[in-house]
Amino acid sequence: MAMPPSTYPRRLLPLFLGLFQGALLLFFALFITYDEPSAQAEDTNMVANQVYSTFPFFQDIQVMLVVGLGLLLTFLPRYGFSALTHNFLLLNFSMQWALVLQGLLQHFHHGQIHLDLHKLLISEFAAVTALISVGAILGRASPCQLLVMATCEIPFYLATEWVIVTCLGVLDVGGTITIHVFSCYFGLGVSKALFRAAQQPLHPKETPTPSSDLMSLVGTLILWVFWPSFVAVLCQPGDAQHRAILNTLLAMSASAITTVVASSLLERDGKLSLGHLQNGSLAGGVAIGVVADMVMPPVAALALGSLSALVCVLGFRFLTPLLGRKLTLLDQCGIHNLHGLPGILGAAASILVVLVASKDTSGSQPSQLSPAGGNASEVVEAQWGDRGVGRQALYQAAGLAVAVGASLLTGLLTGAALRLPCLARPPERLCFDDSLYFKVQDQAESPGPDGSAEEEALALKERV
Repeated sequence: MAMPPSTYPRRLLPLFLGLFQGALLLFFALFITYDEPSAQAEDTNMVANQVYSTFPFFQDIQVMLVVGLGLLLTFLPRYGFSALTHNFLLLNFSMQWALVLQGLLQHFHHGQIHLDLHKLLISEFAAVTALISVGAILGRASPCQLLVMATCEIPFYLATEWVIVTCLGVLDVGGTITIHVFSCYFGLGVSKALFRAAQQPLHPKETPTPSSDLMSLVGTLILWVFWPSFVAVLCQPGDAQHRAILNTLLAMSASAITTVVASSLLERDGKLSLGHLQNGSLAGGVAIGVVADMVMPPVAALALGSLSALVCVLGFRFLTPLLGRKLTLLDQCGIHNLHGLPGILGAAASILVVLVASKDTSGSQPSQLSPAGGNASEVVEAQWGDRGVGRQALYQAAGLAVAVGASLLTGLLTGAALRLPCLARPPERLCFDDSLYFKVQDQAESPGPDGSAEEEALALKERV
């Protein structure tokens, strides 16, 4: 008996995830293993020190991504269940997918991949790109579209990151270029290709309410508190990690204050915009990542945090409406203002810091852990000695260009693939609605024009 069209999209999601997890179980059974326990006390102590030094940072990042980012996305009043759940689902899906791909490409030796905490951490960094990118199409895409988007984005990200970090030797300990810039323009490319040239009108369920804005603001505060761990976790323990934490705290403190100033001045009545506050307060953390472990005066971190908040707020106030009118570009969560513009600003700051760095100053060389887990400080020192600071600055600029170009191109290709009818993009009138994907207990608050979630689901026949 043929499956009713209204239930087909709901069956597609568990089928997709079930097949994926089953394949992962088989892959782990055949190829993934842990390192053999060492009988040497020195090796045991070294592993213990790595765990004790890394796992607290790892826990902070988990709180950021699962709780902080999830709550930040709940500004859509009738899409809170979906925002939190889909964010959580994408994190786990993308992390496992990245773990497999990185294992096969970088850590496959003698038929096995040895798993450790550092590899898991790097995979989670790759998953962050998917979580940021979906912000451009949040609420207007089905869960299957989001999973397919993550499936495509992770290998594109890994390839781009390899070119930027390994081939070009770009310094980016906090992922400003490799994570924030790439994920932003990938998401915008997906949005442009998925919705093409159609102007998306303001949806009646799209306007935030005081309660949804409050939840989103709580998410901002959680992200703000734990952001230094995200930036500093891959730094070389010691002075470099200490600098990264201090610079991040200073930049984010400055961005929080500057956001309040800029938002108040831009609003006619002098009141604060919650959208500005939710995003601008975090802009300093995005921009500082690329230079966080470099030696620079504290005032530079404060200045970068202030400038990043300013461009973020100005982006929301002027650039987003302009891009919507001129390019019909949909950016639901304003990822261009929070991740794209501050990311470009941070990349420009890294060029300036590299140019003014003095190789004769003790400790002036950045020191960070490479994605493969090795100590990259000697590599960086050798690169600067061979290239000179001028050439290193050019490589920083080239890394930014590669990130923007590769992300836009691959995002457009992925967005075109997401237009497949089998992925069941929800009709316009059913966007931003939890009742399309969840059993909502209070049906009286369900916004569907036909009264019930079951009746609303029948509209999916238009797309299947």
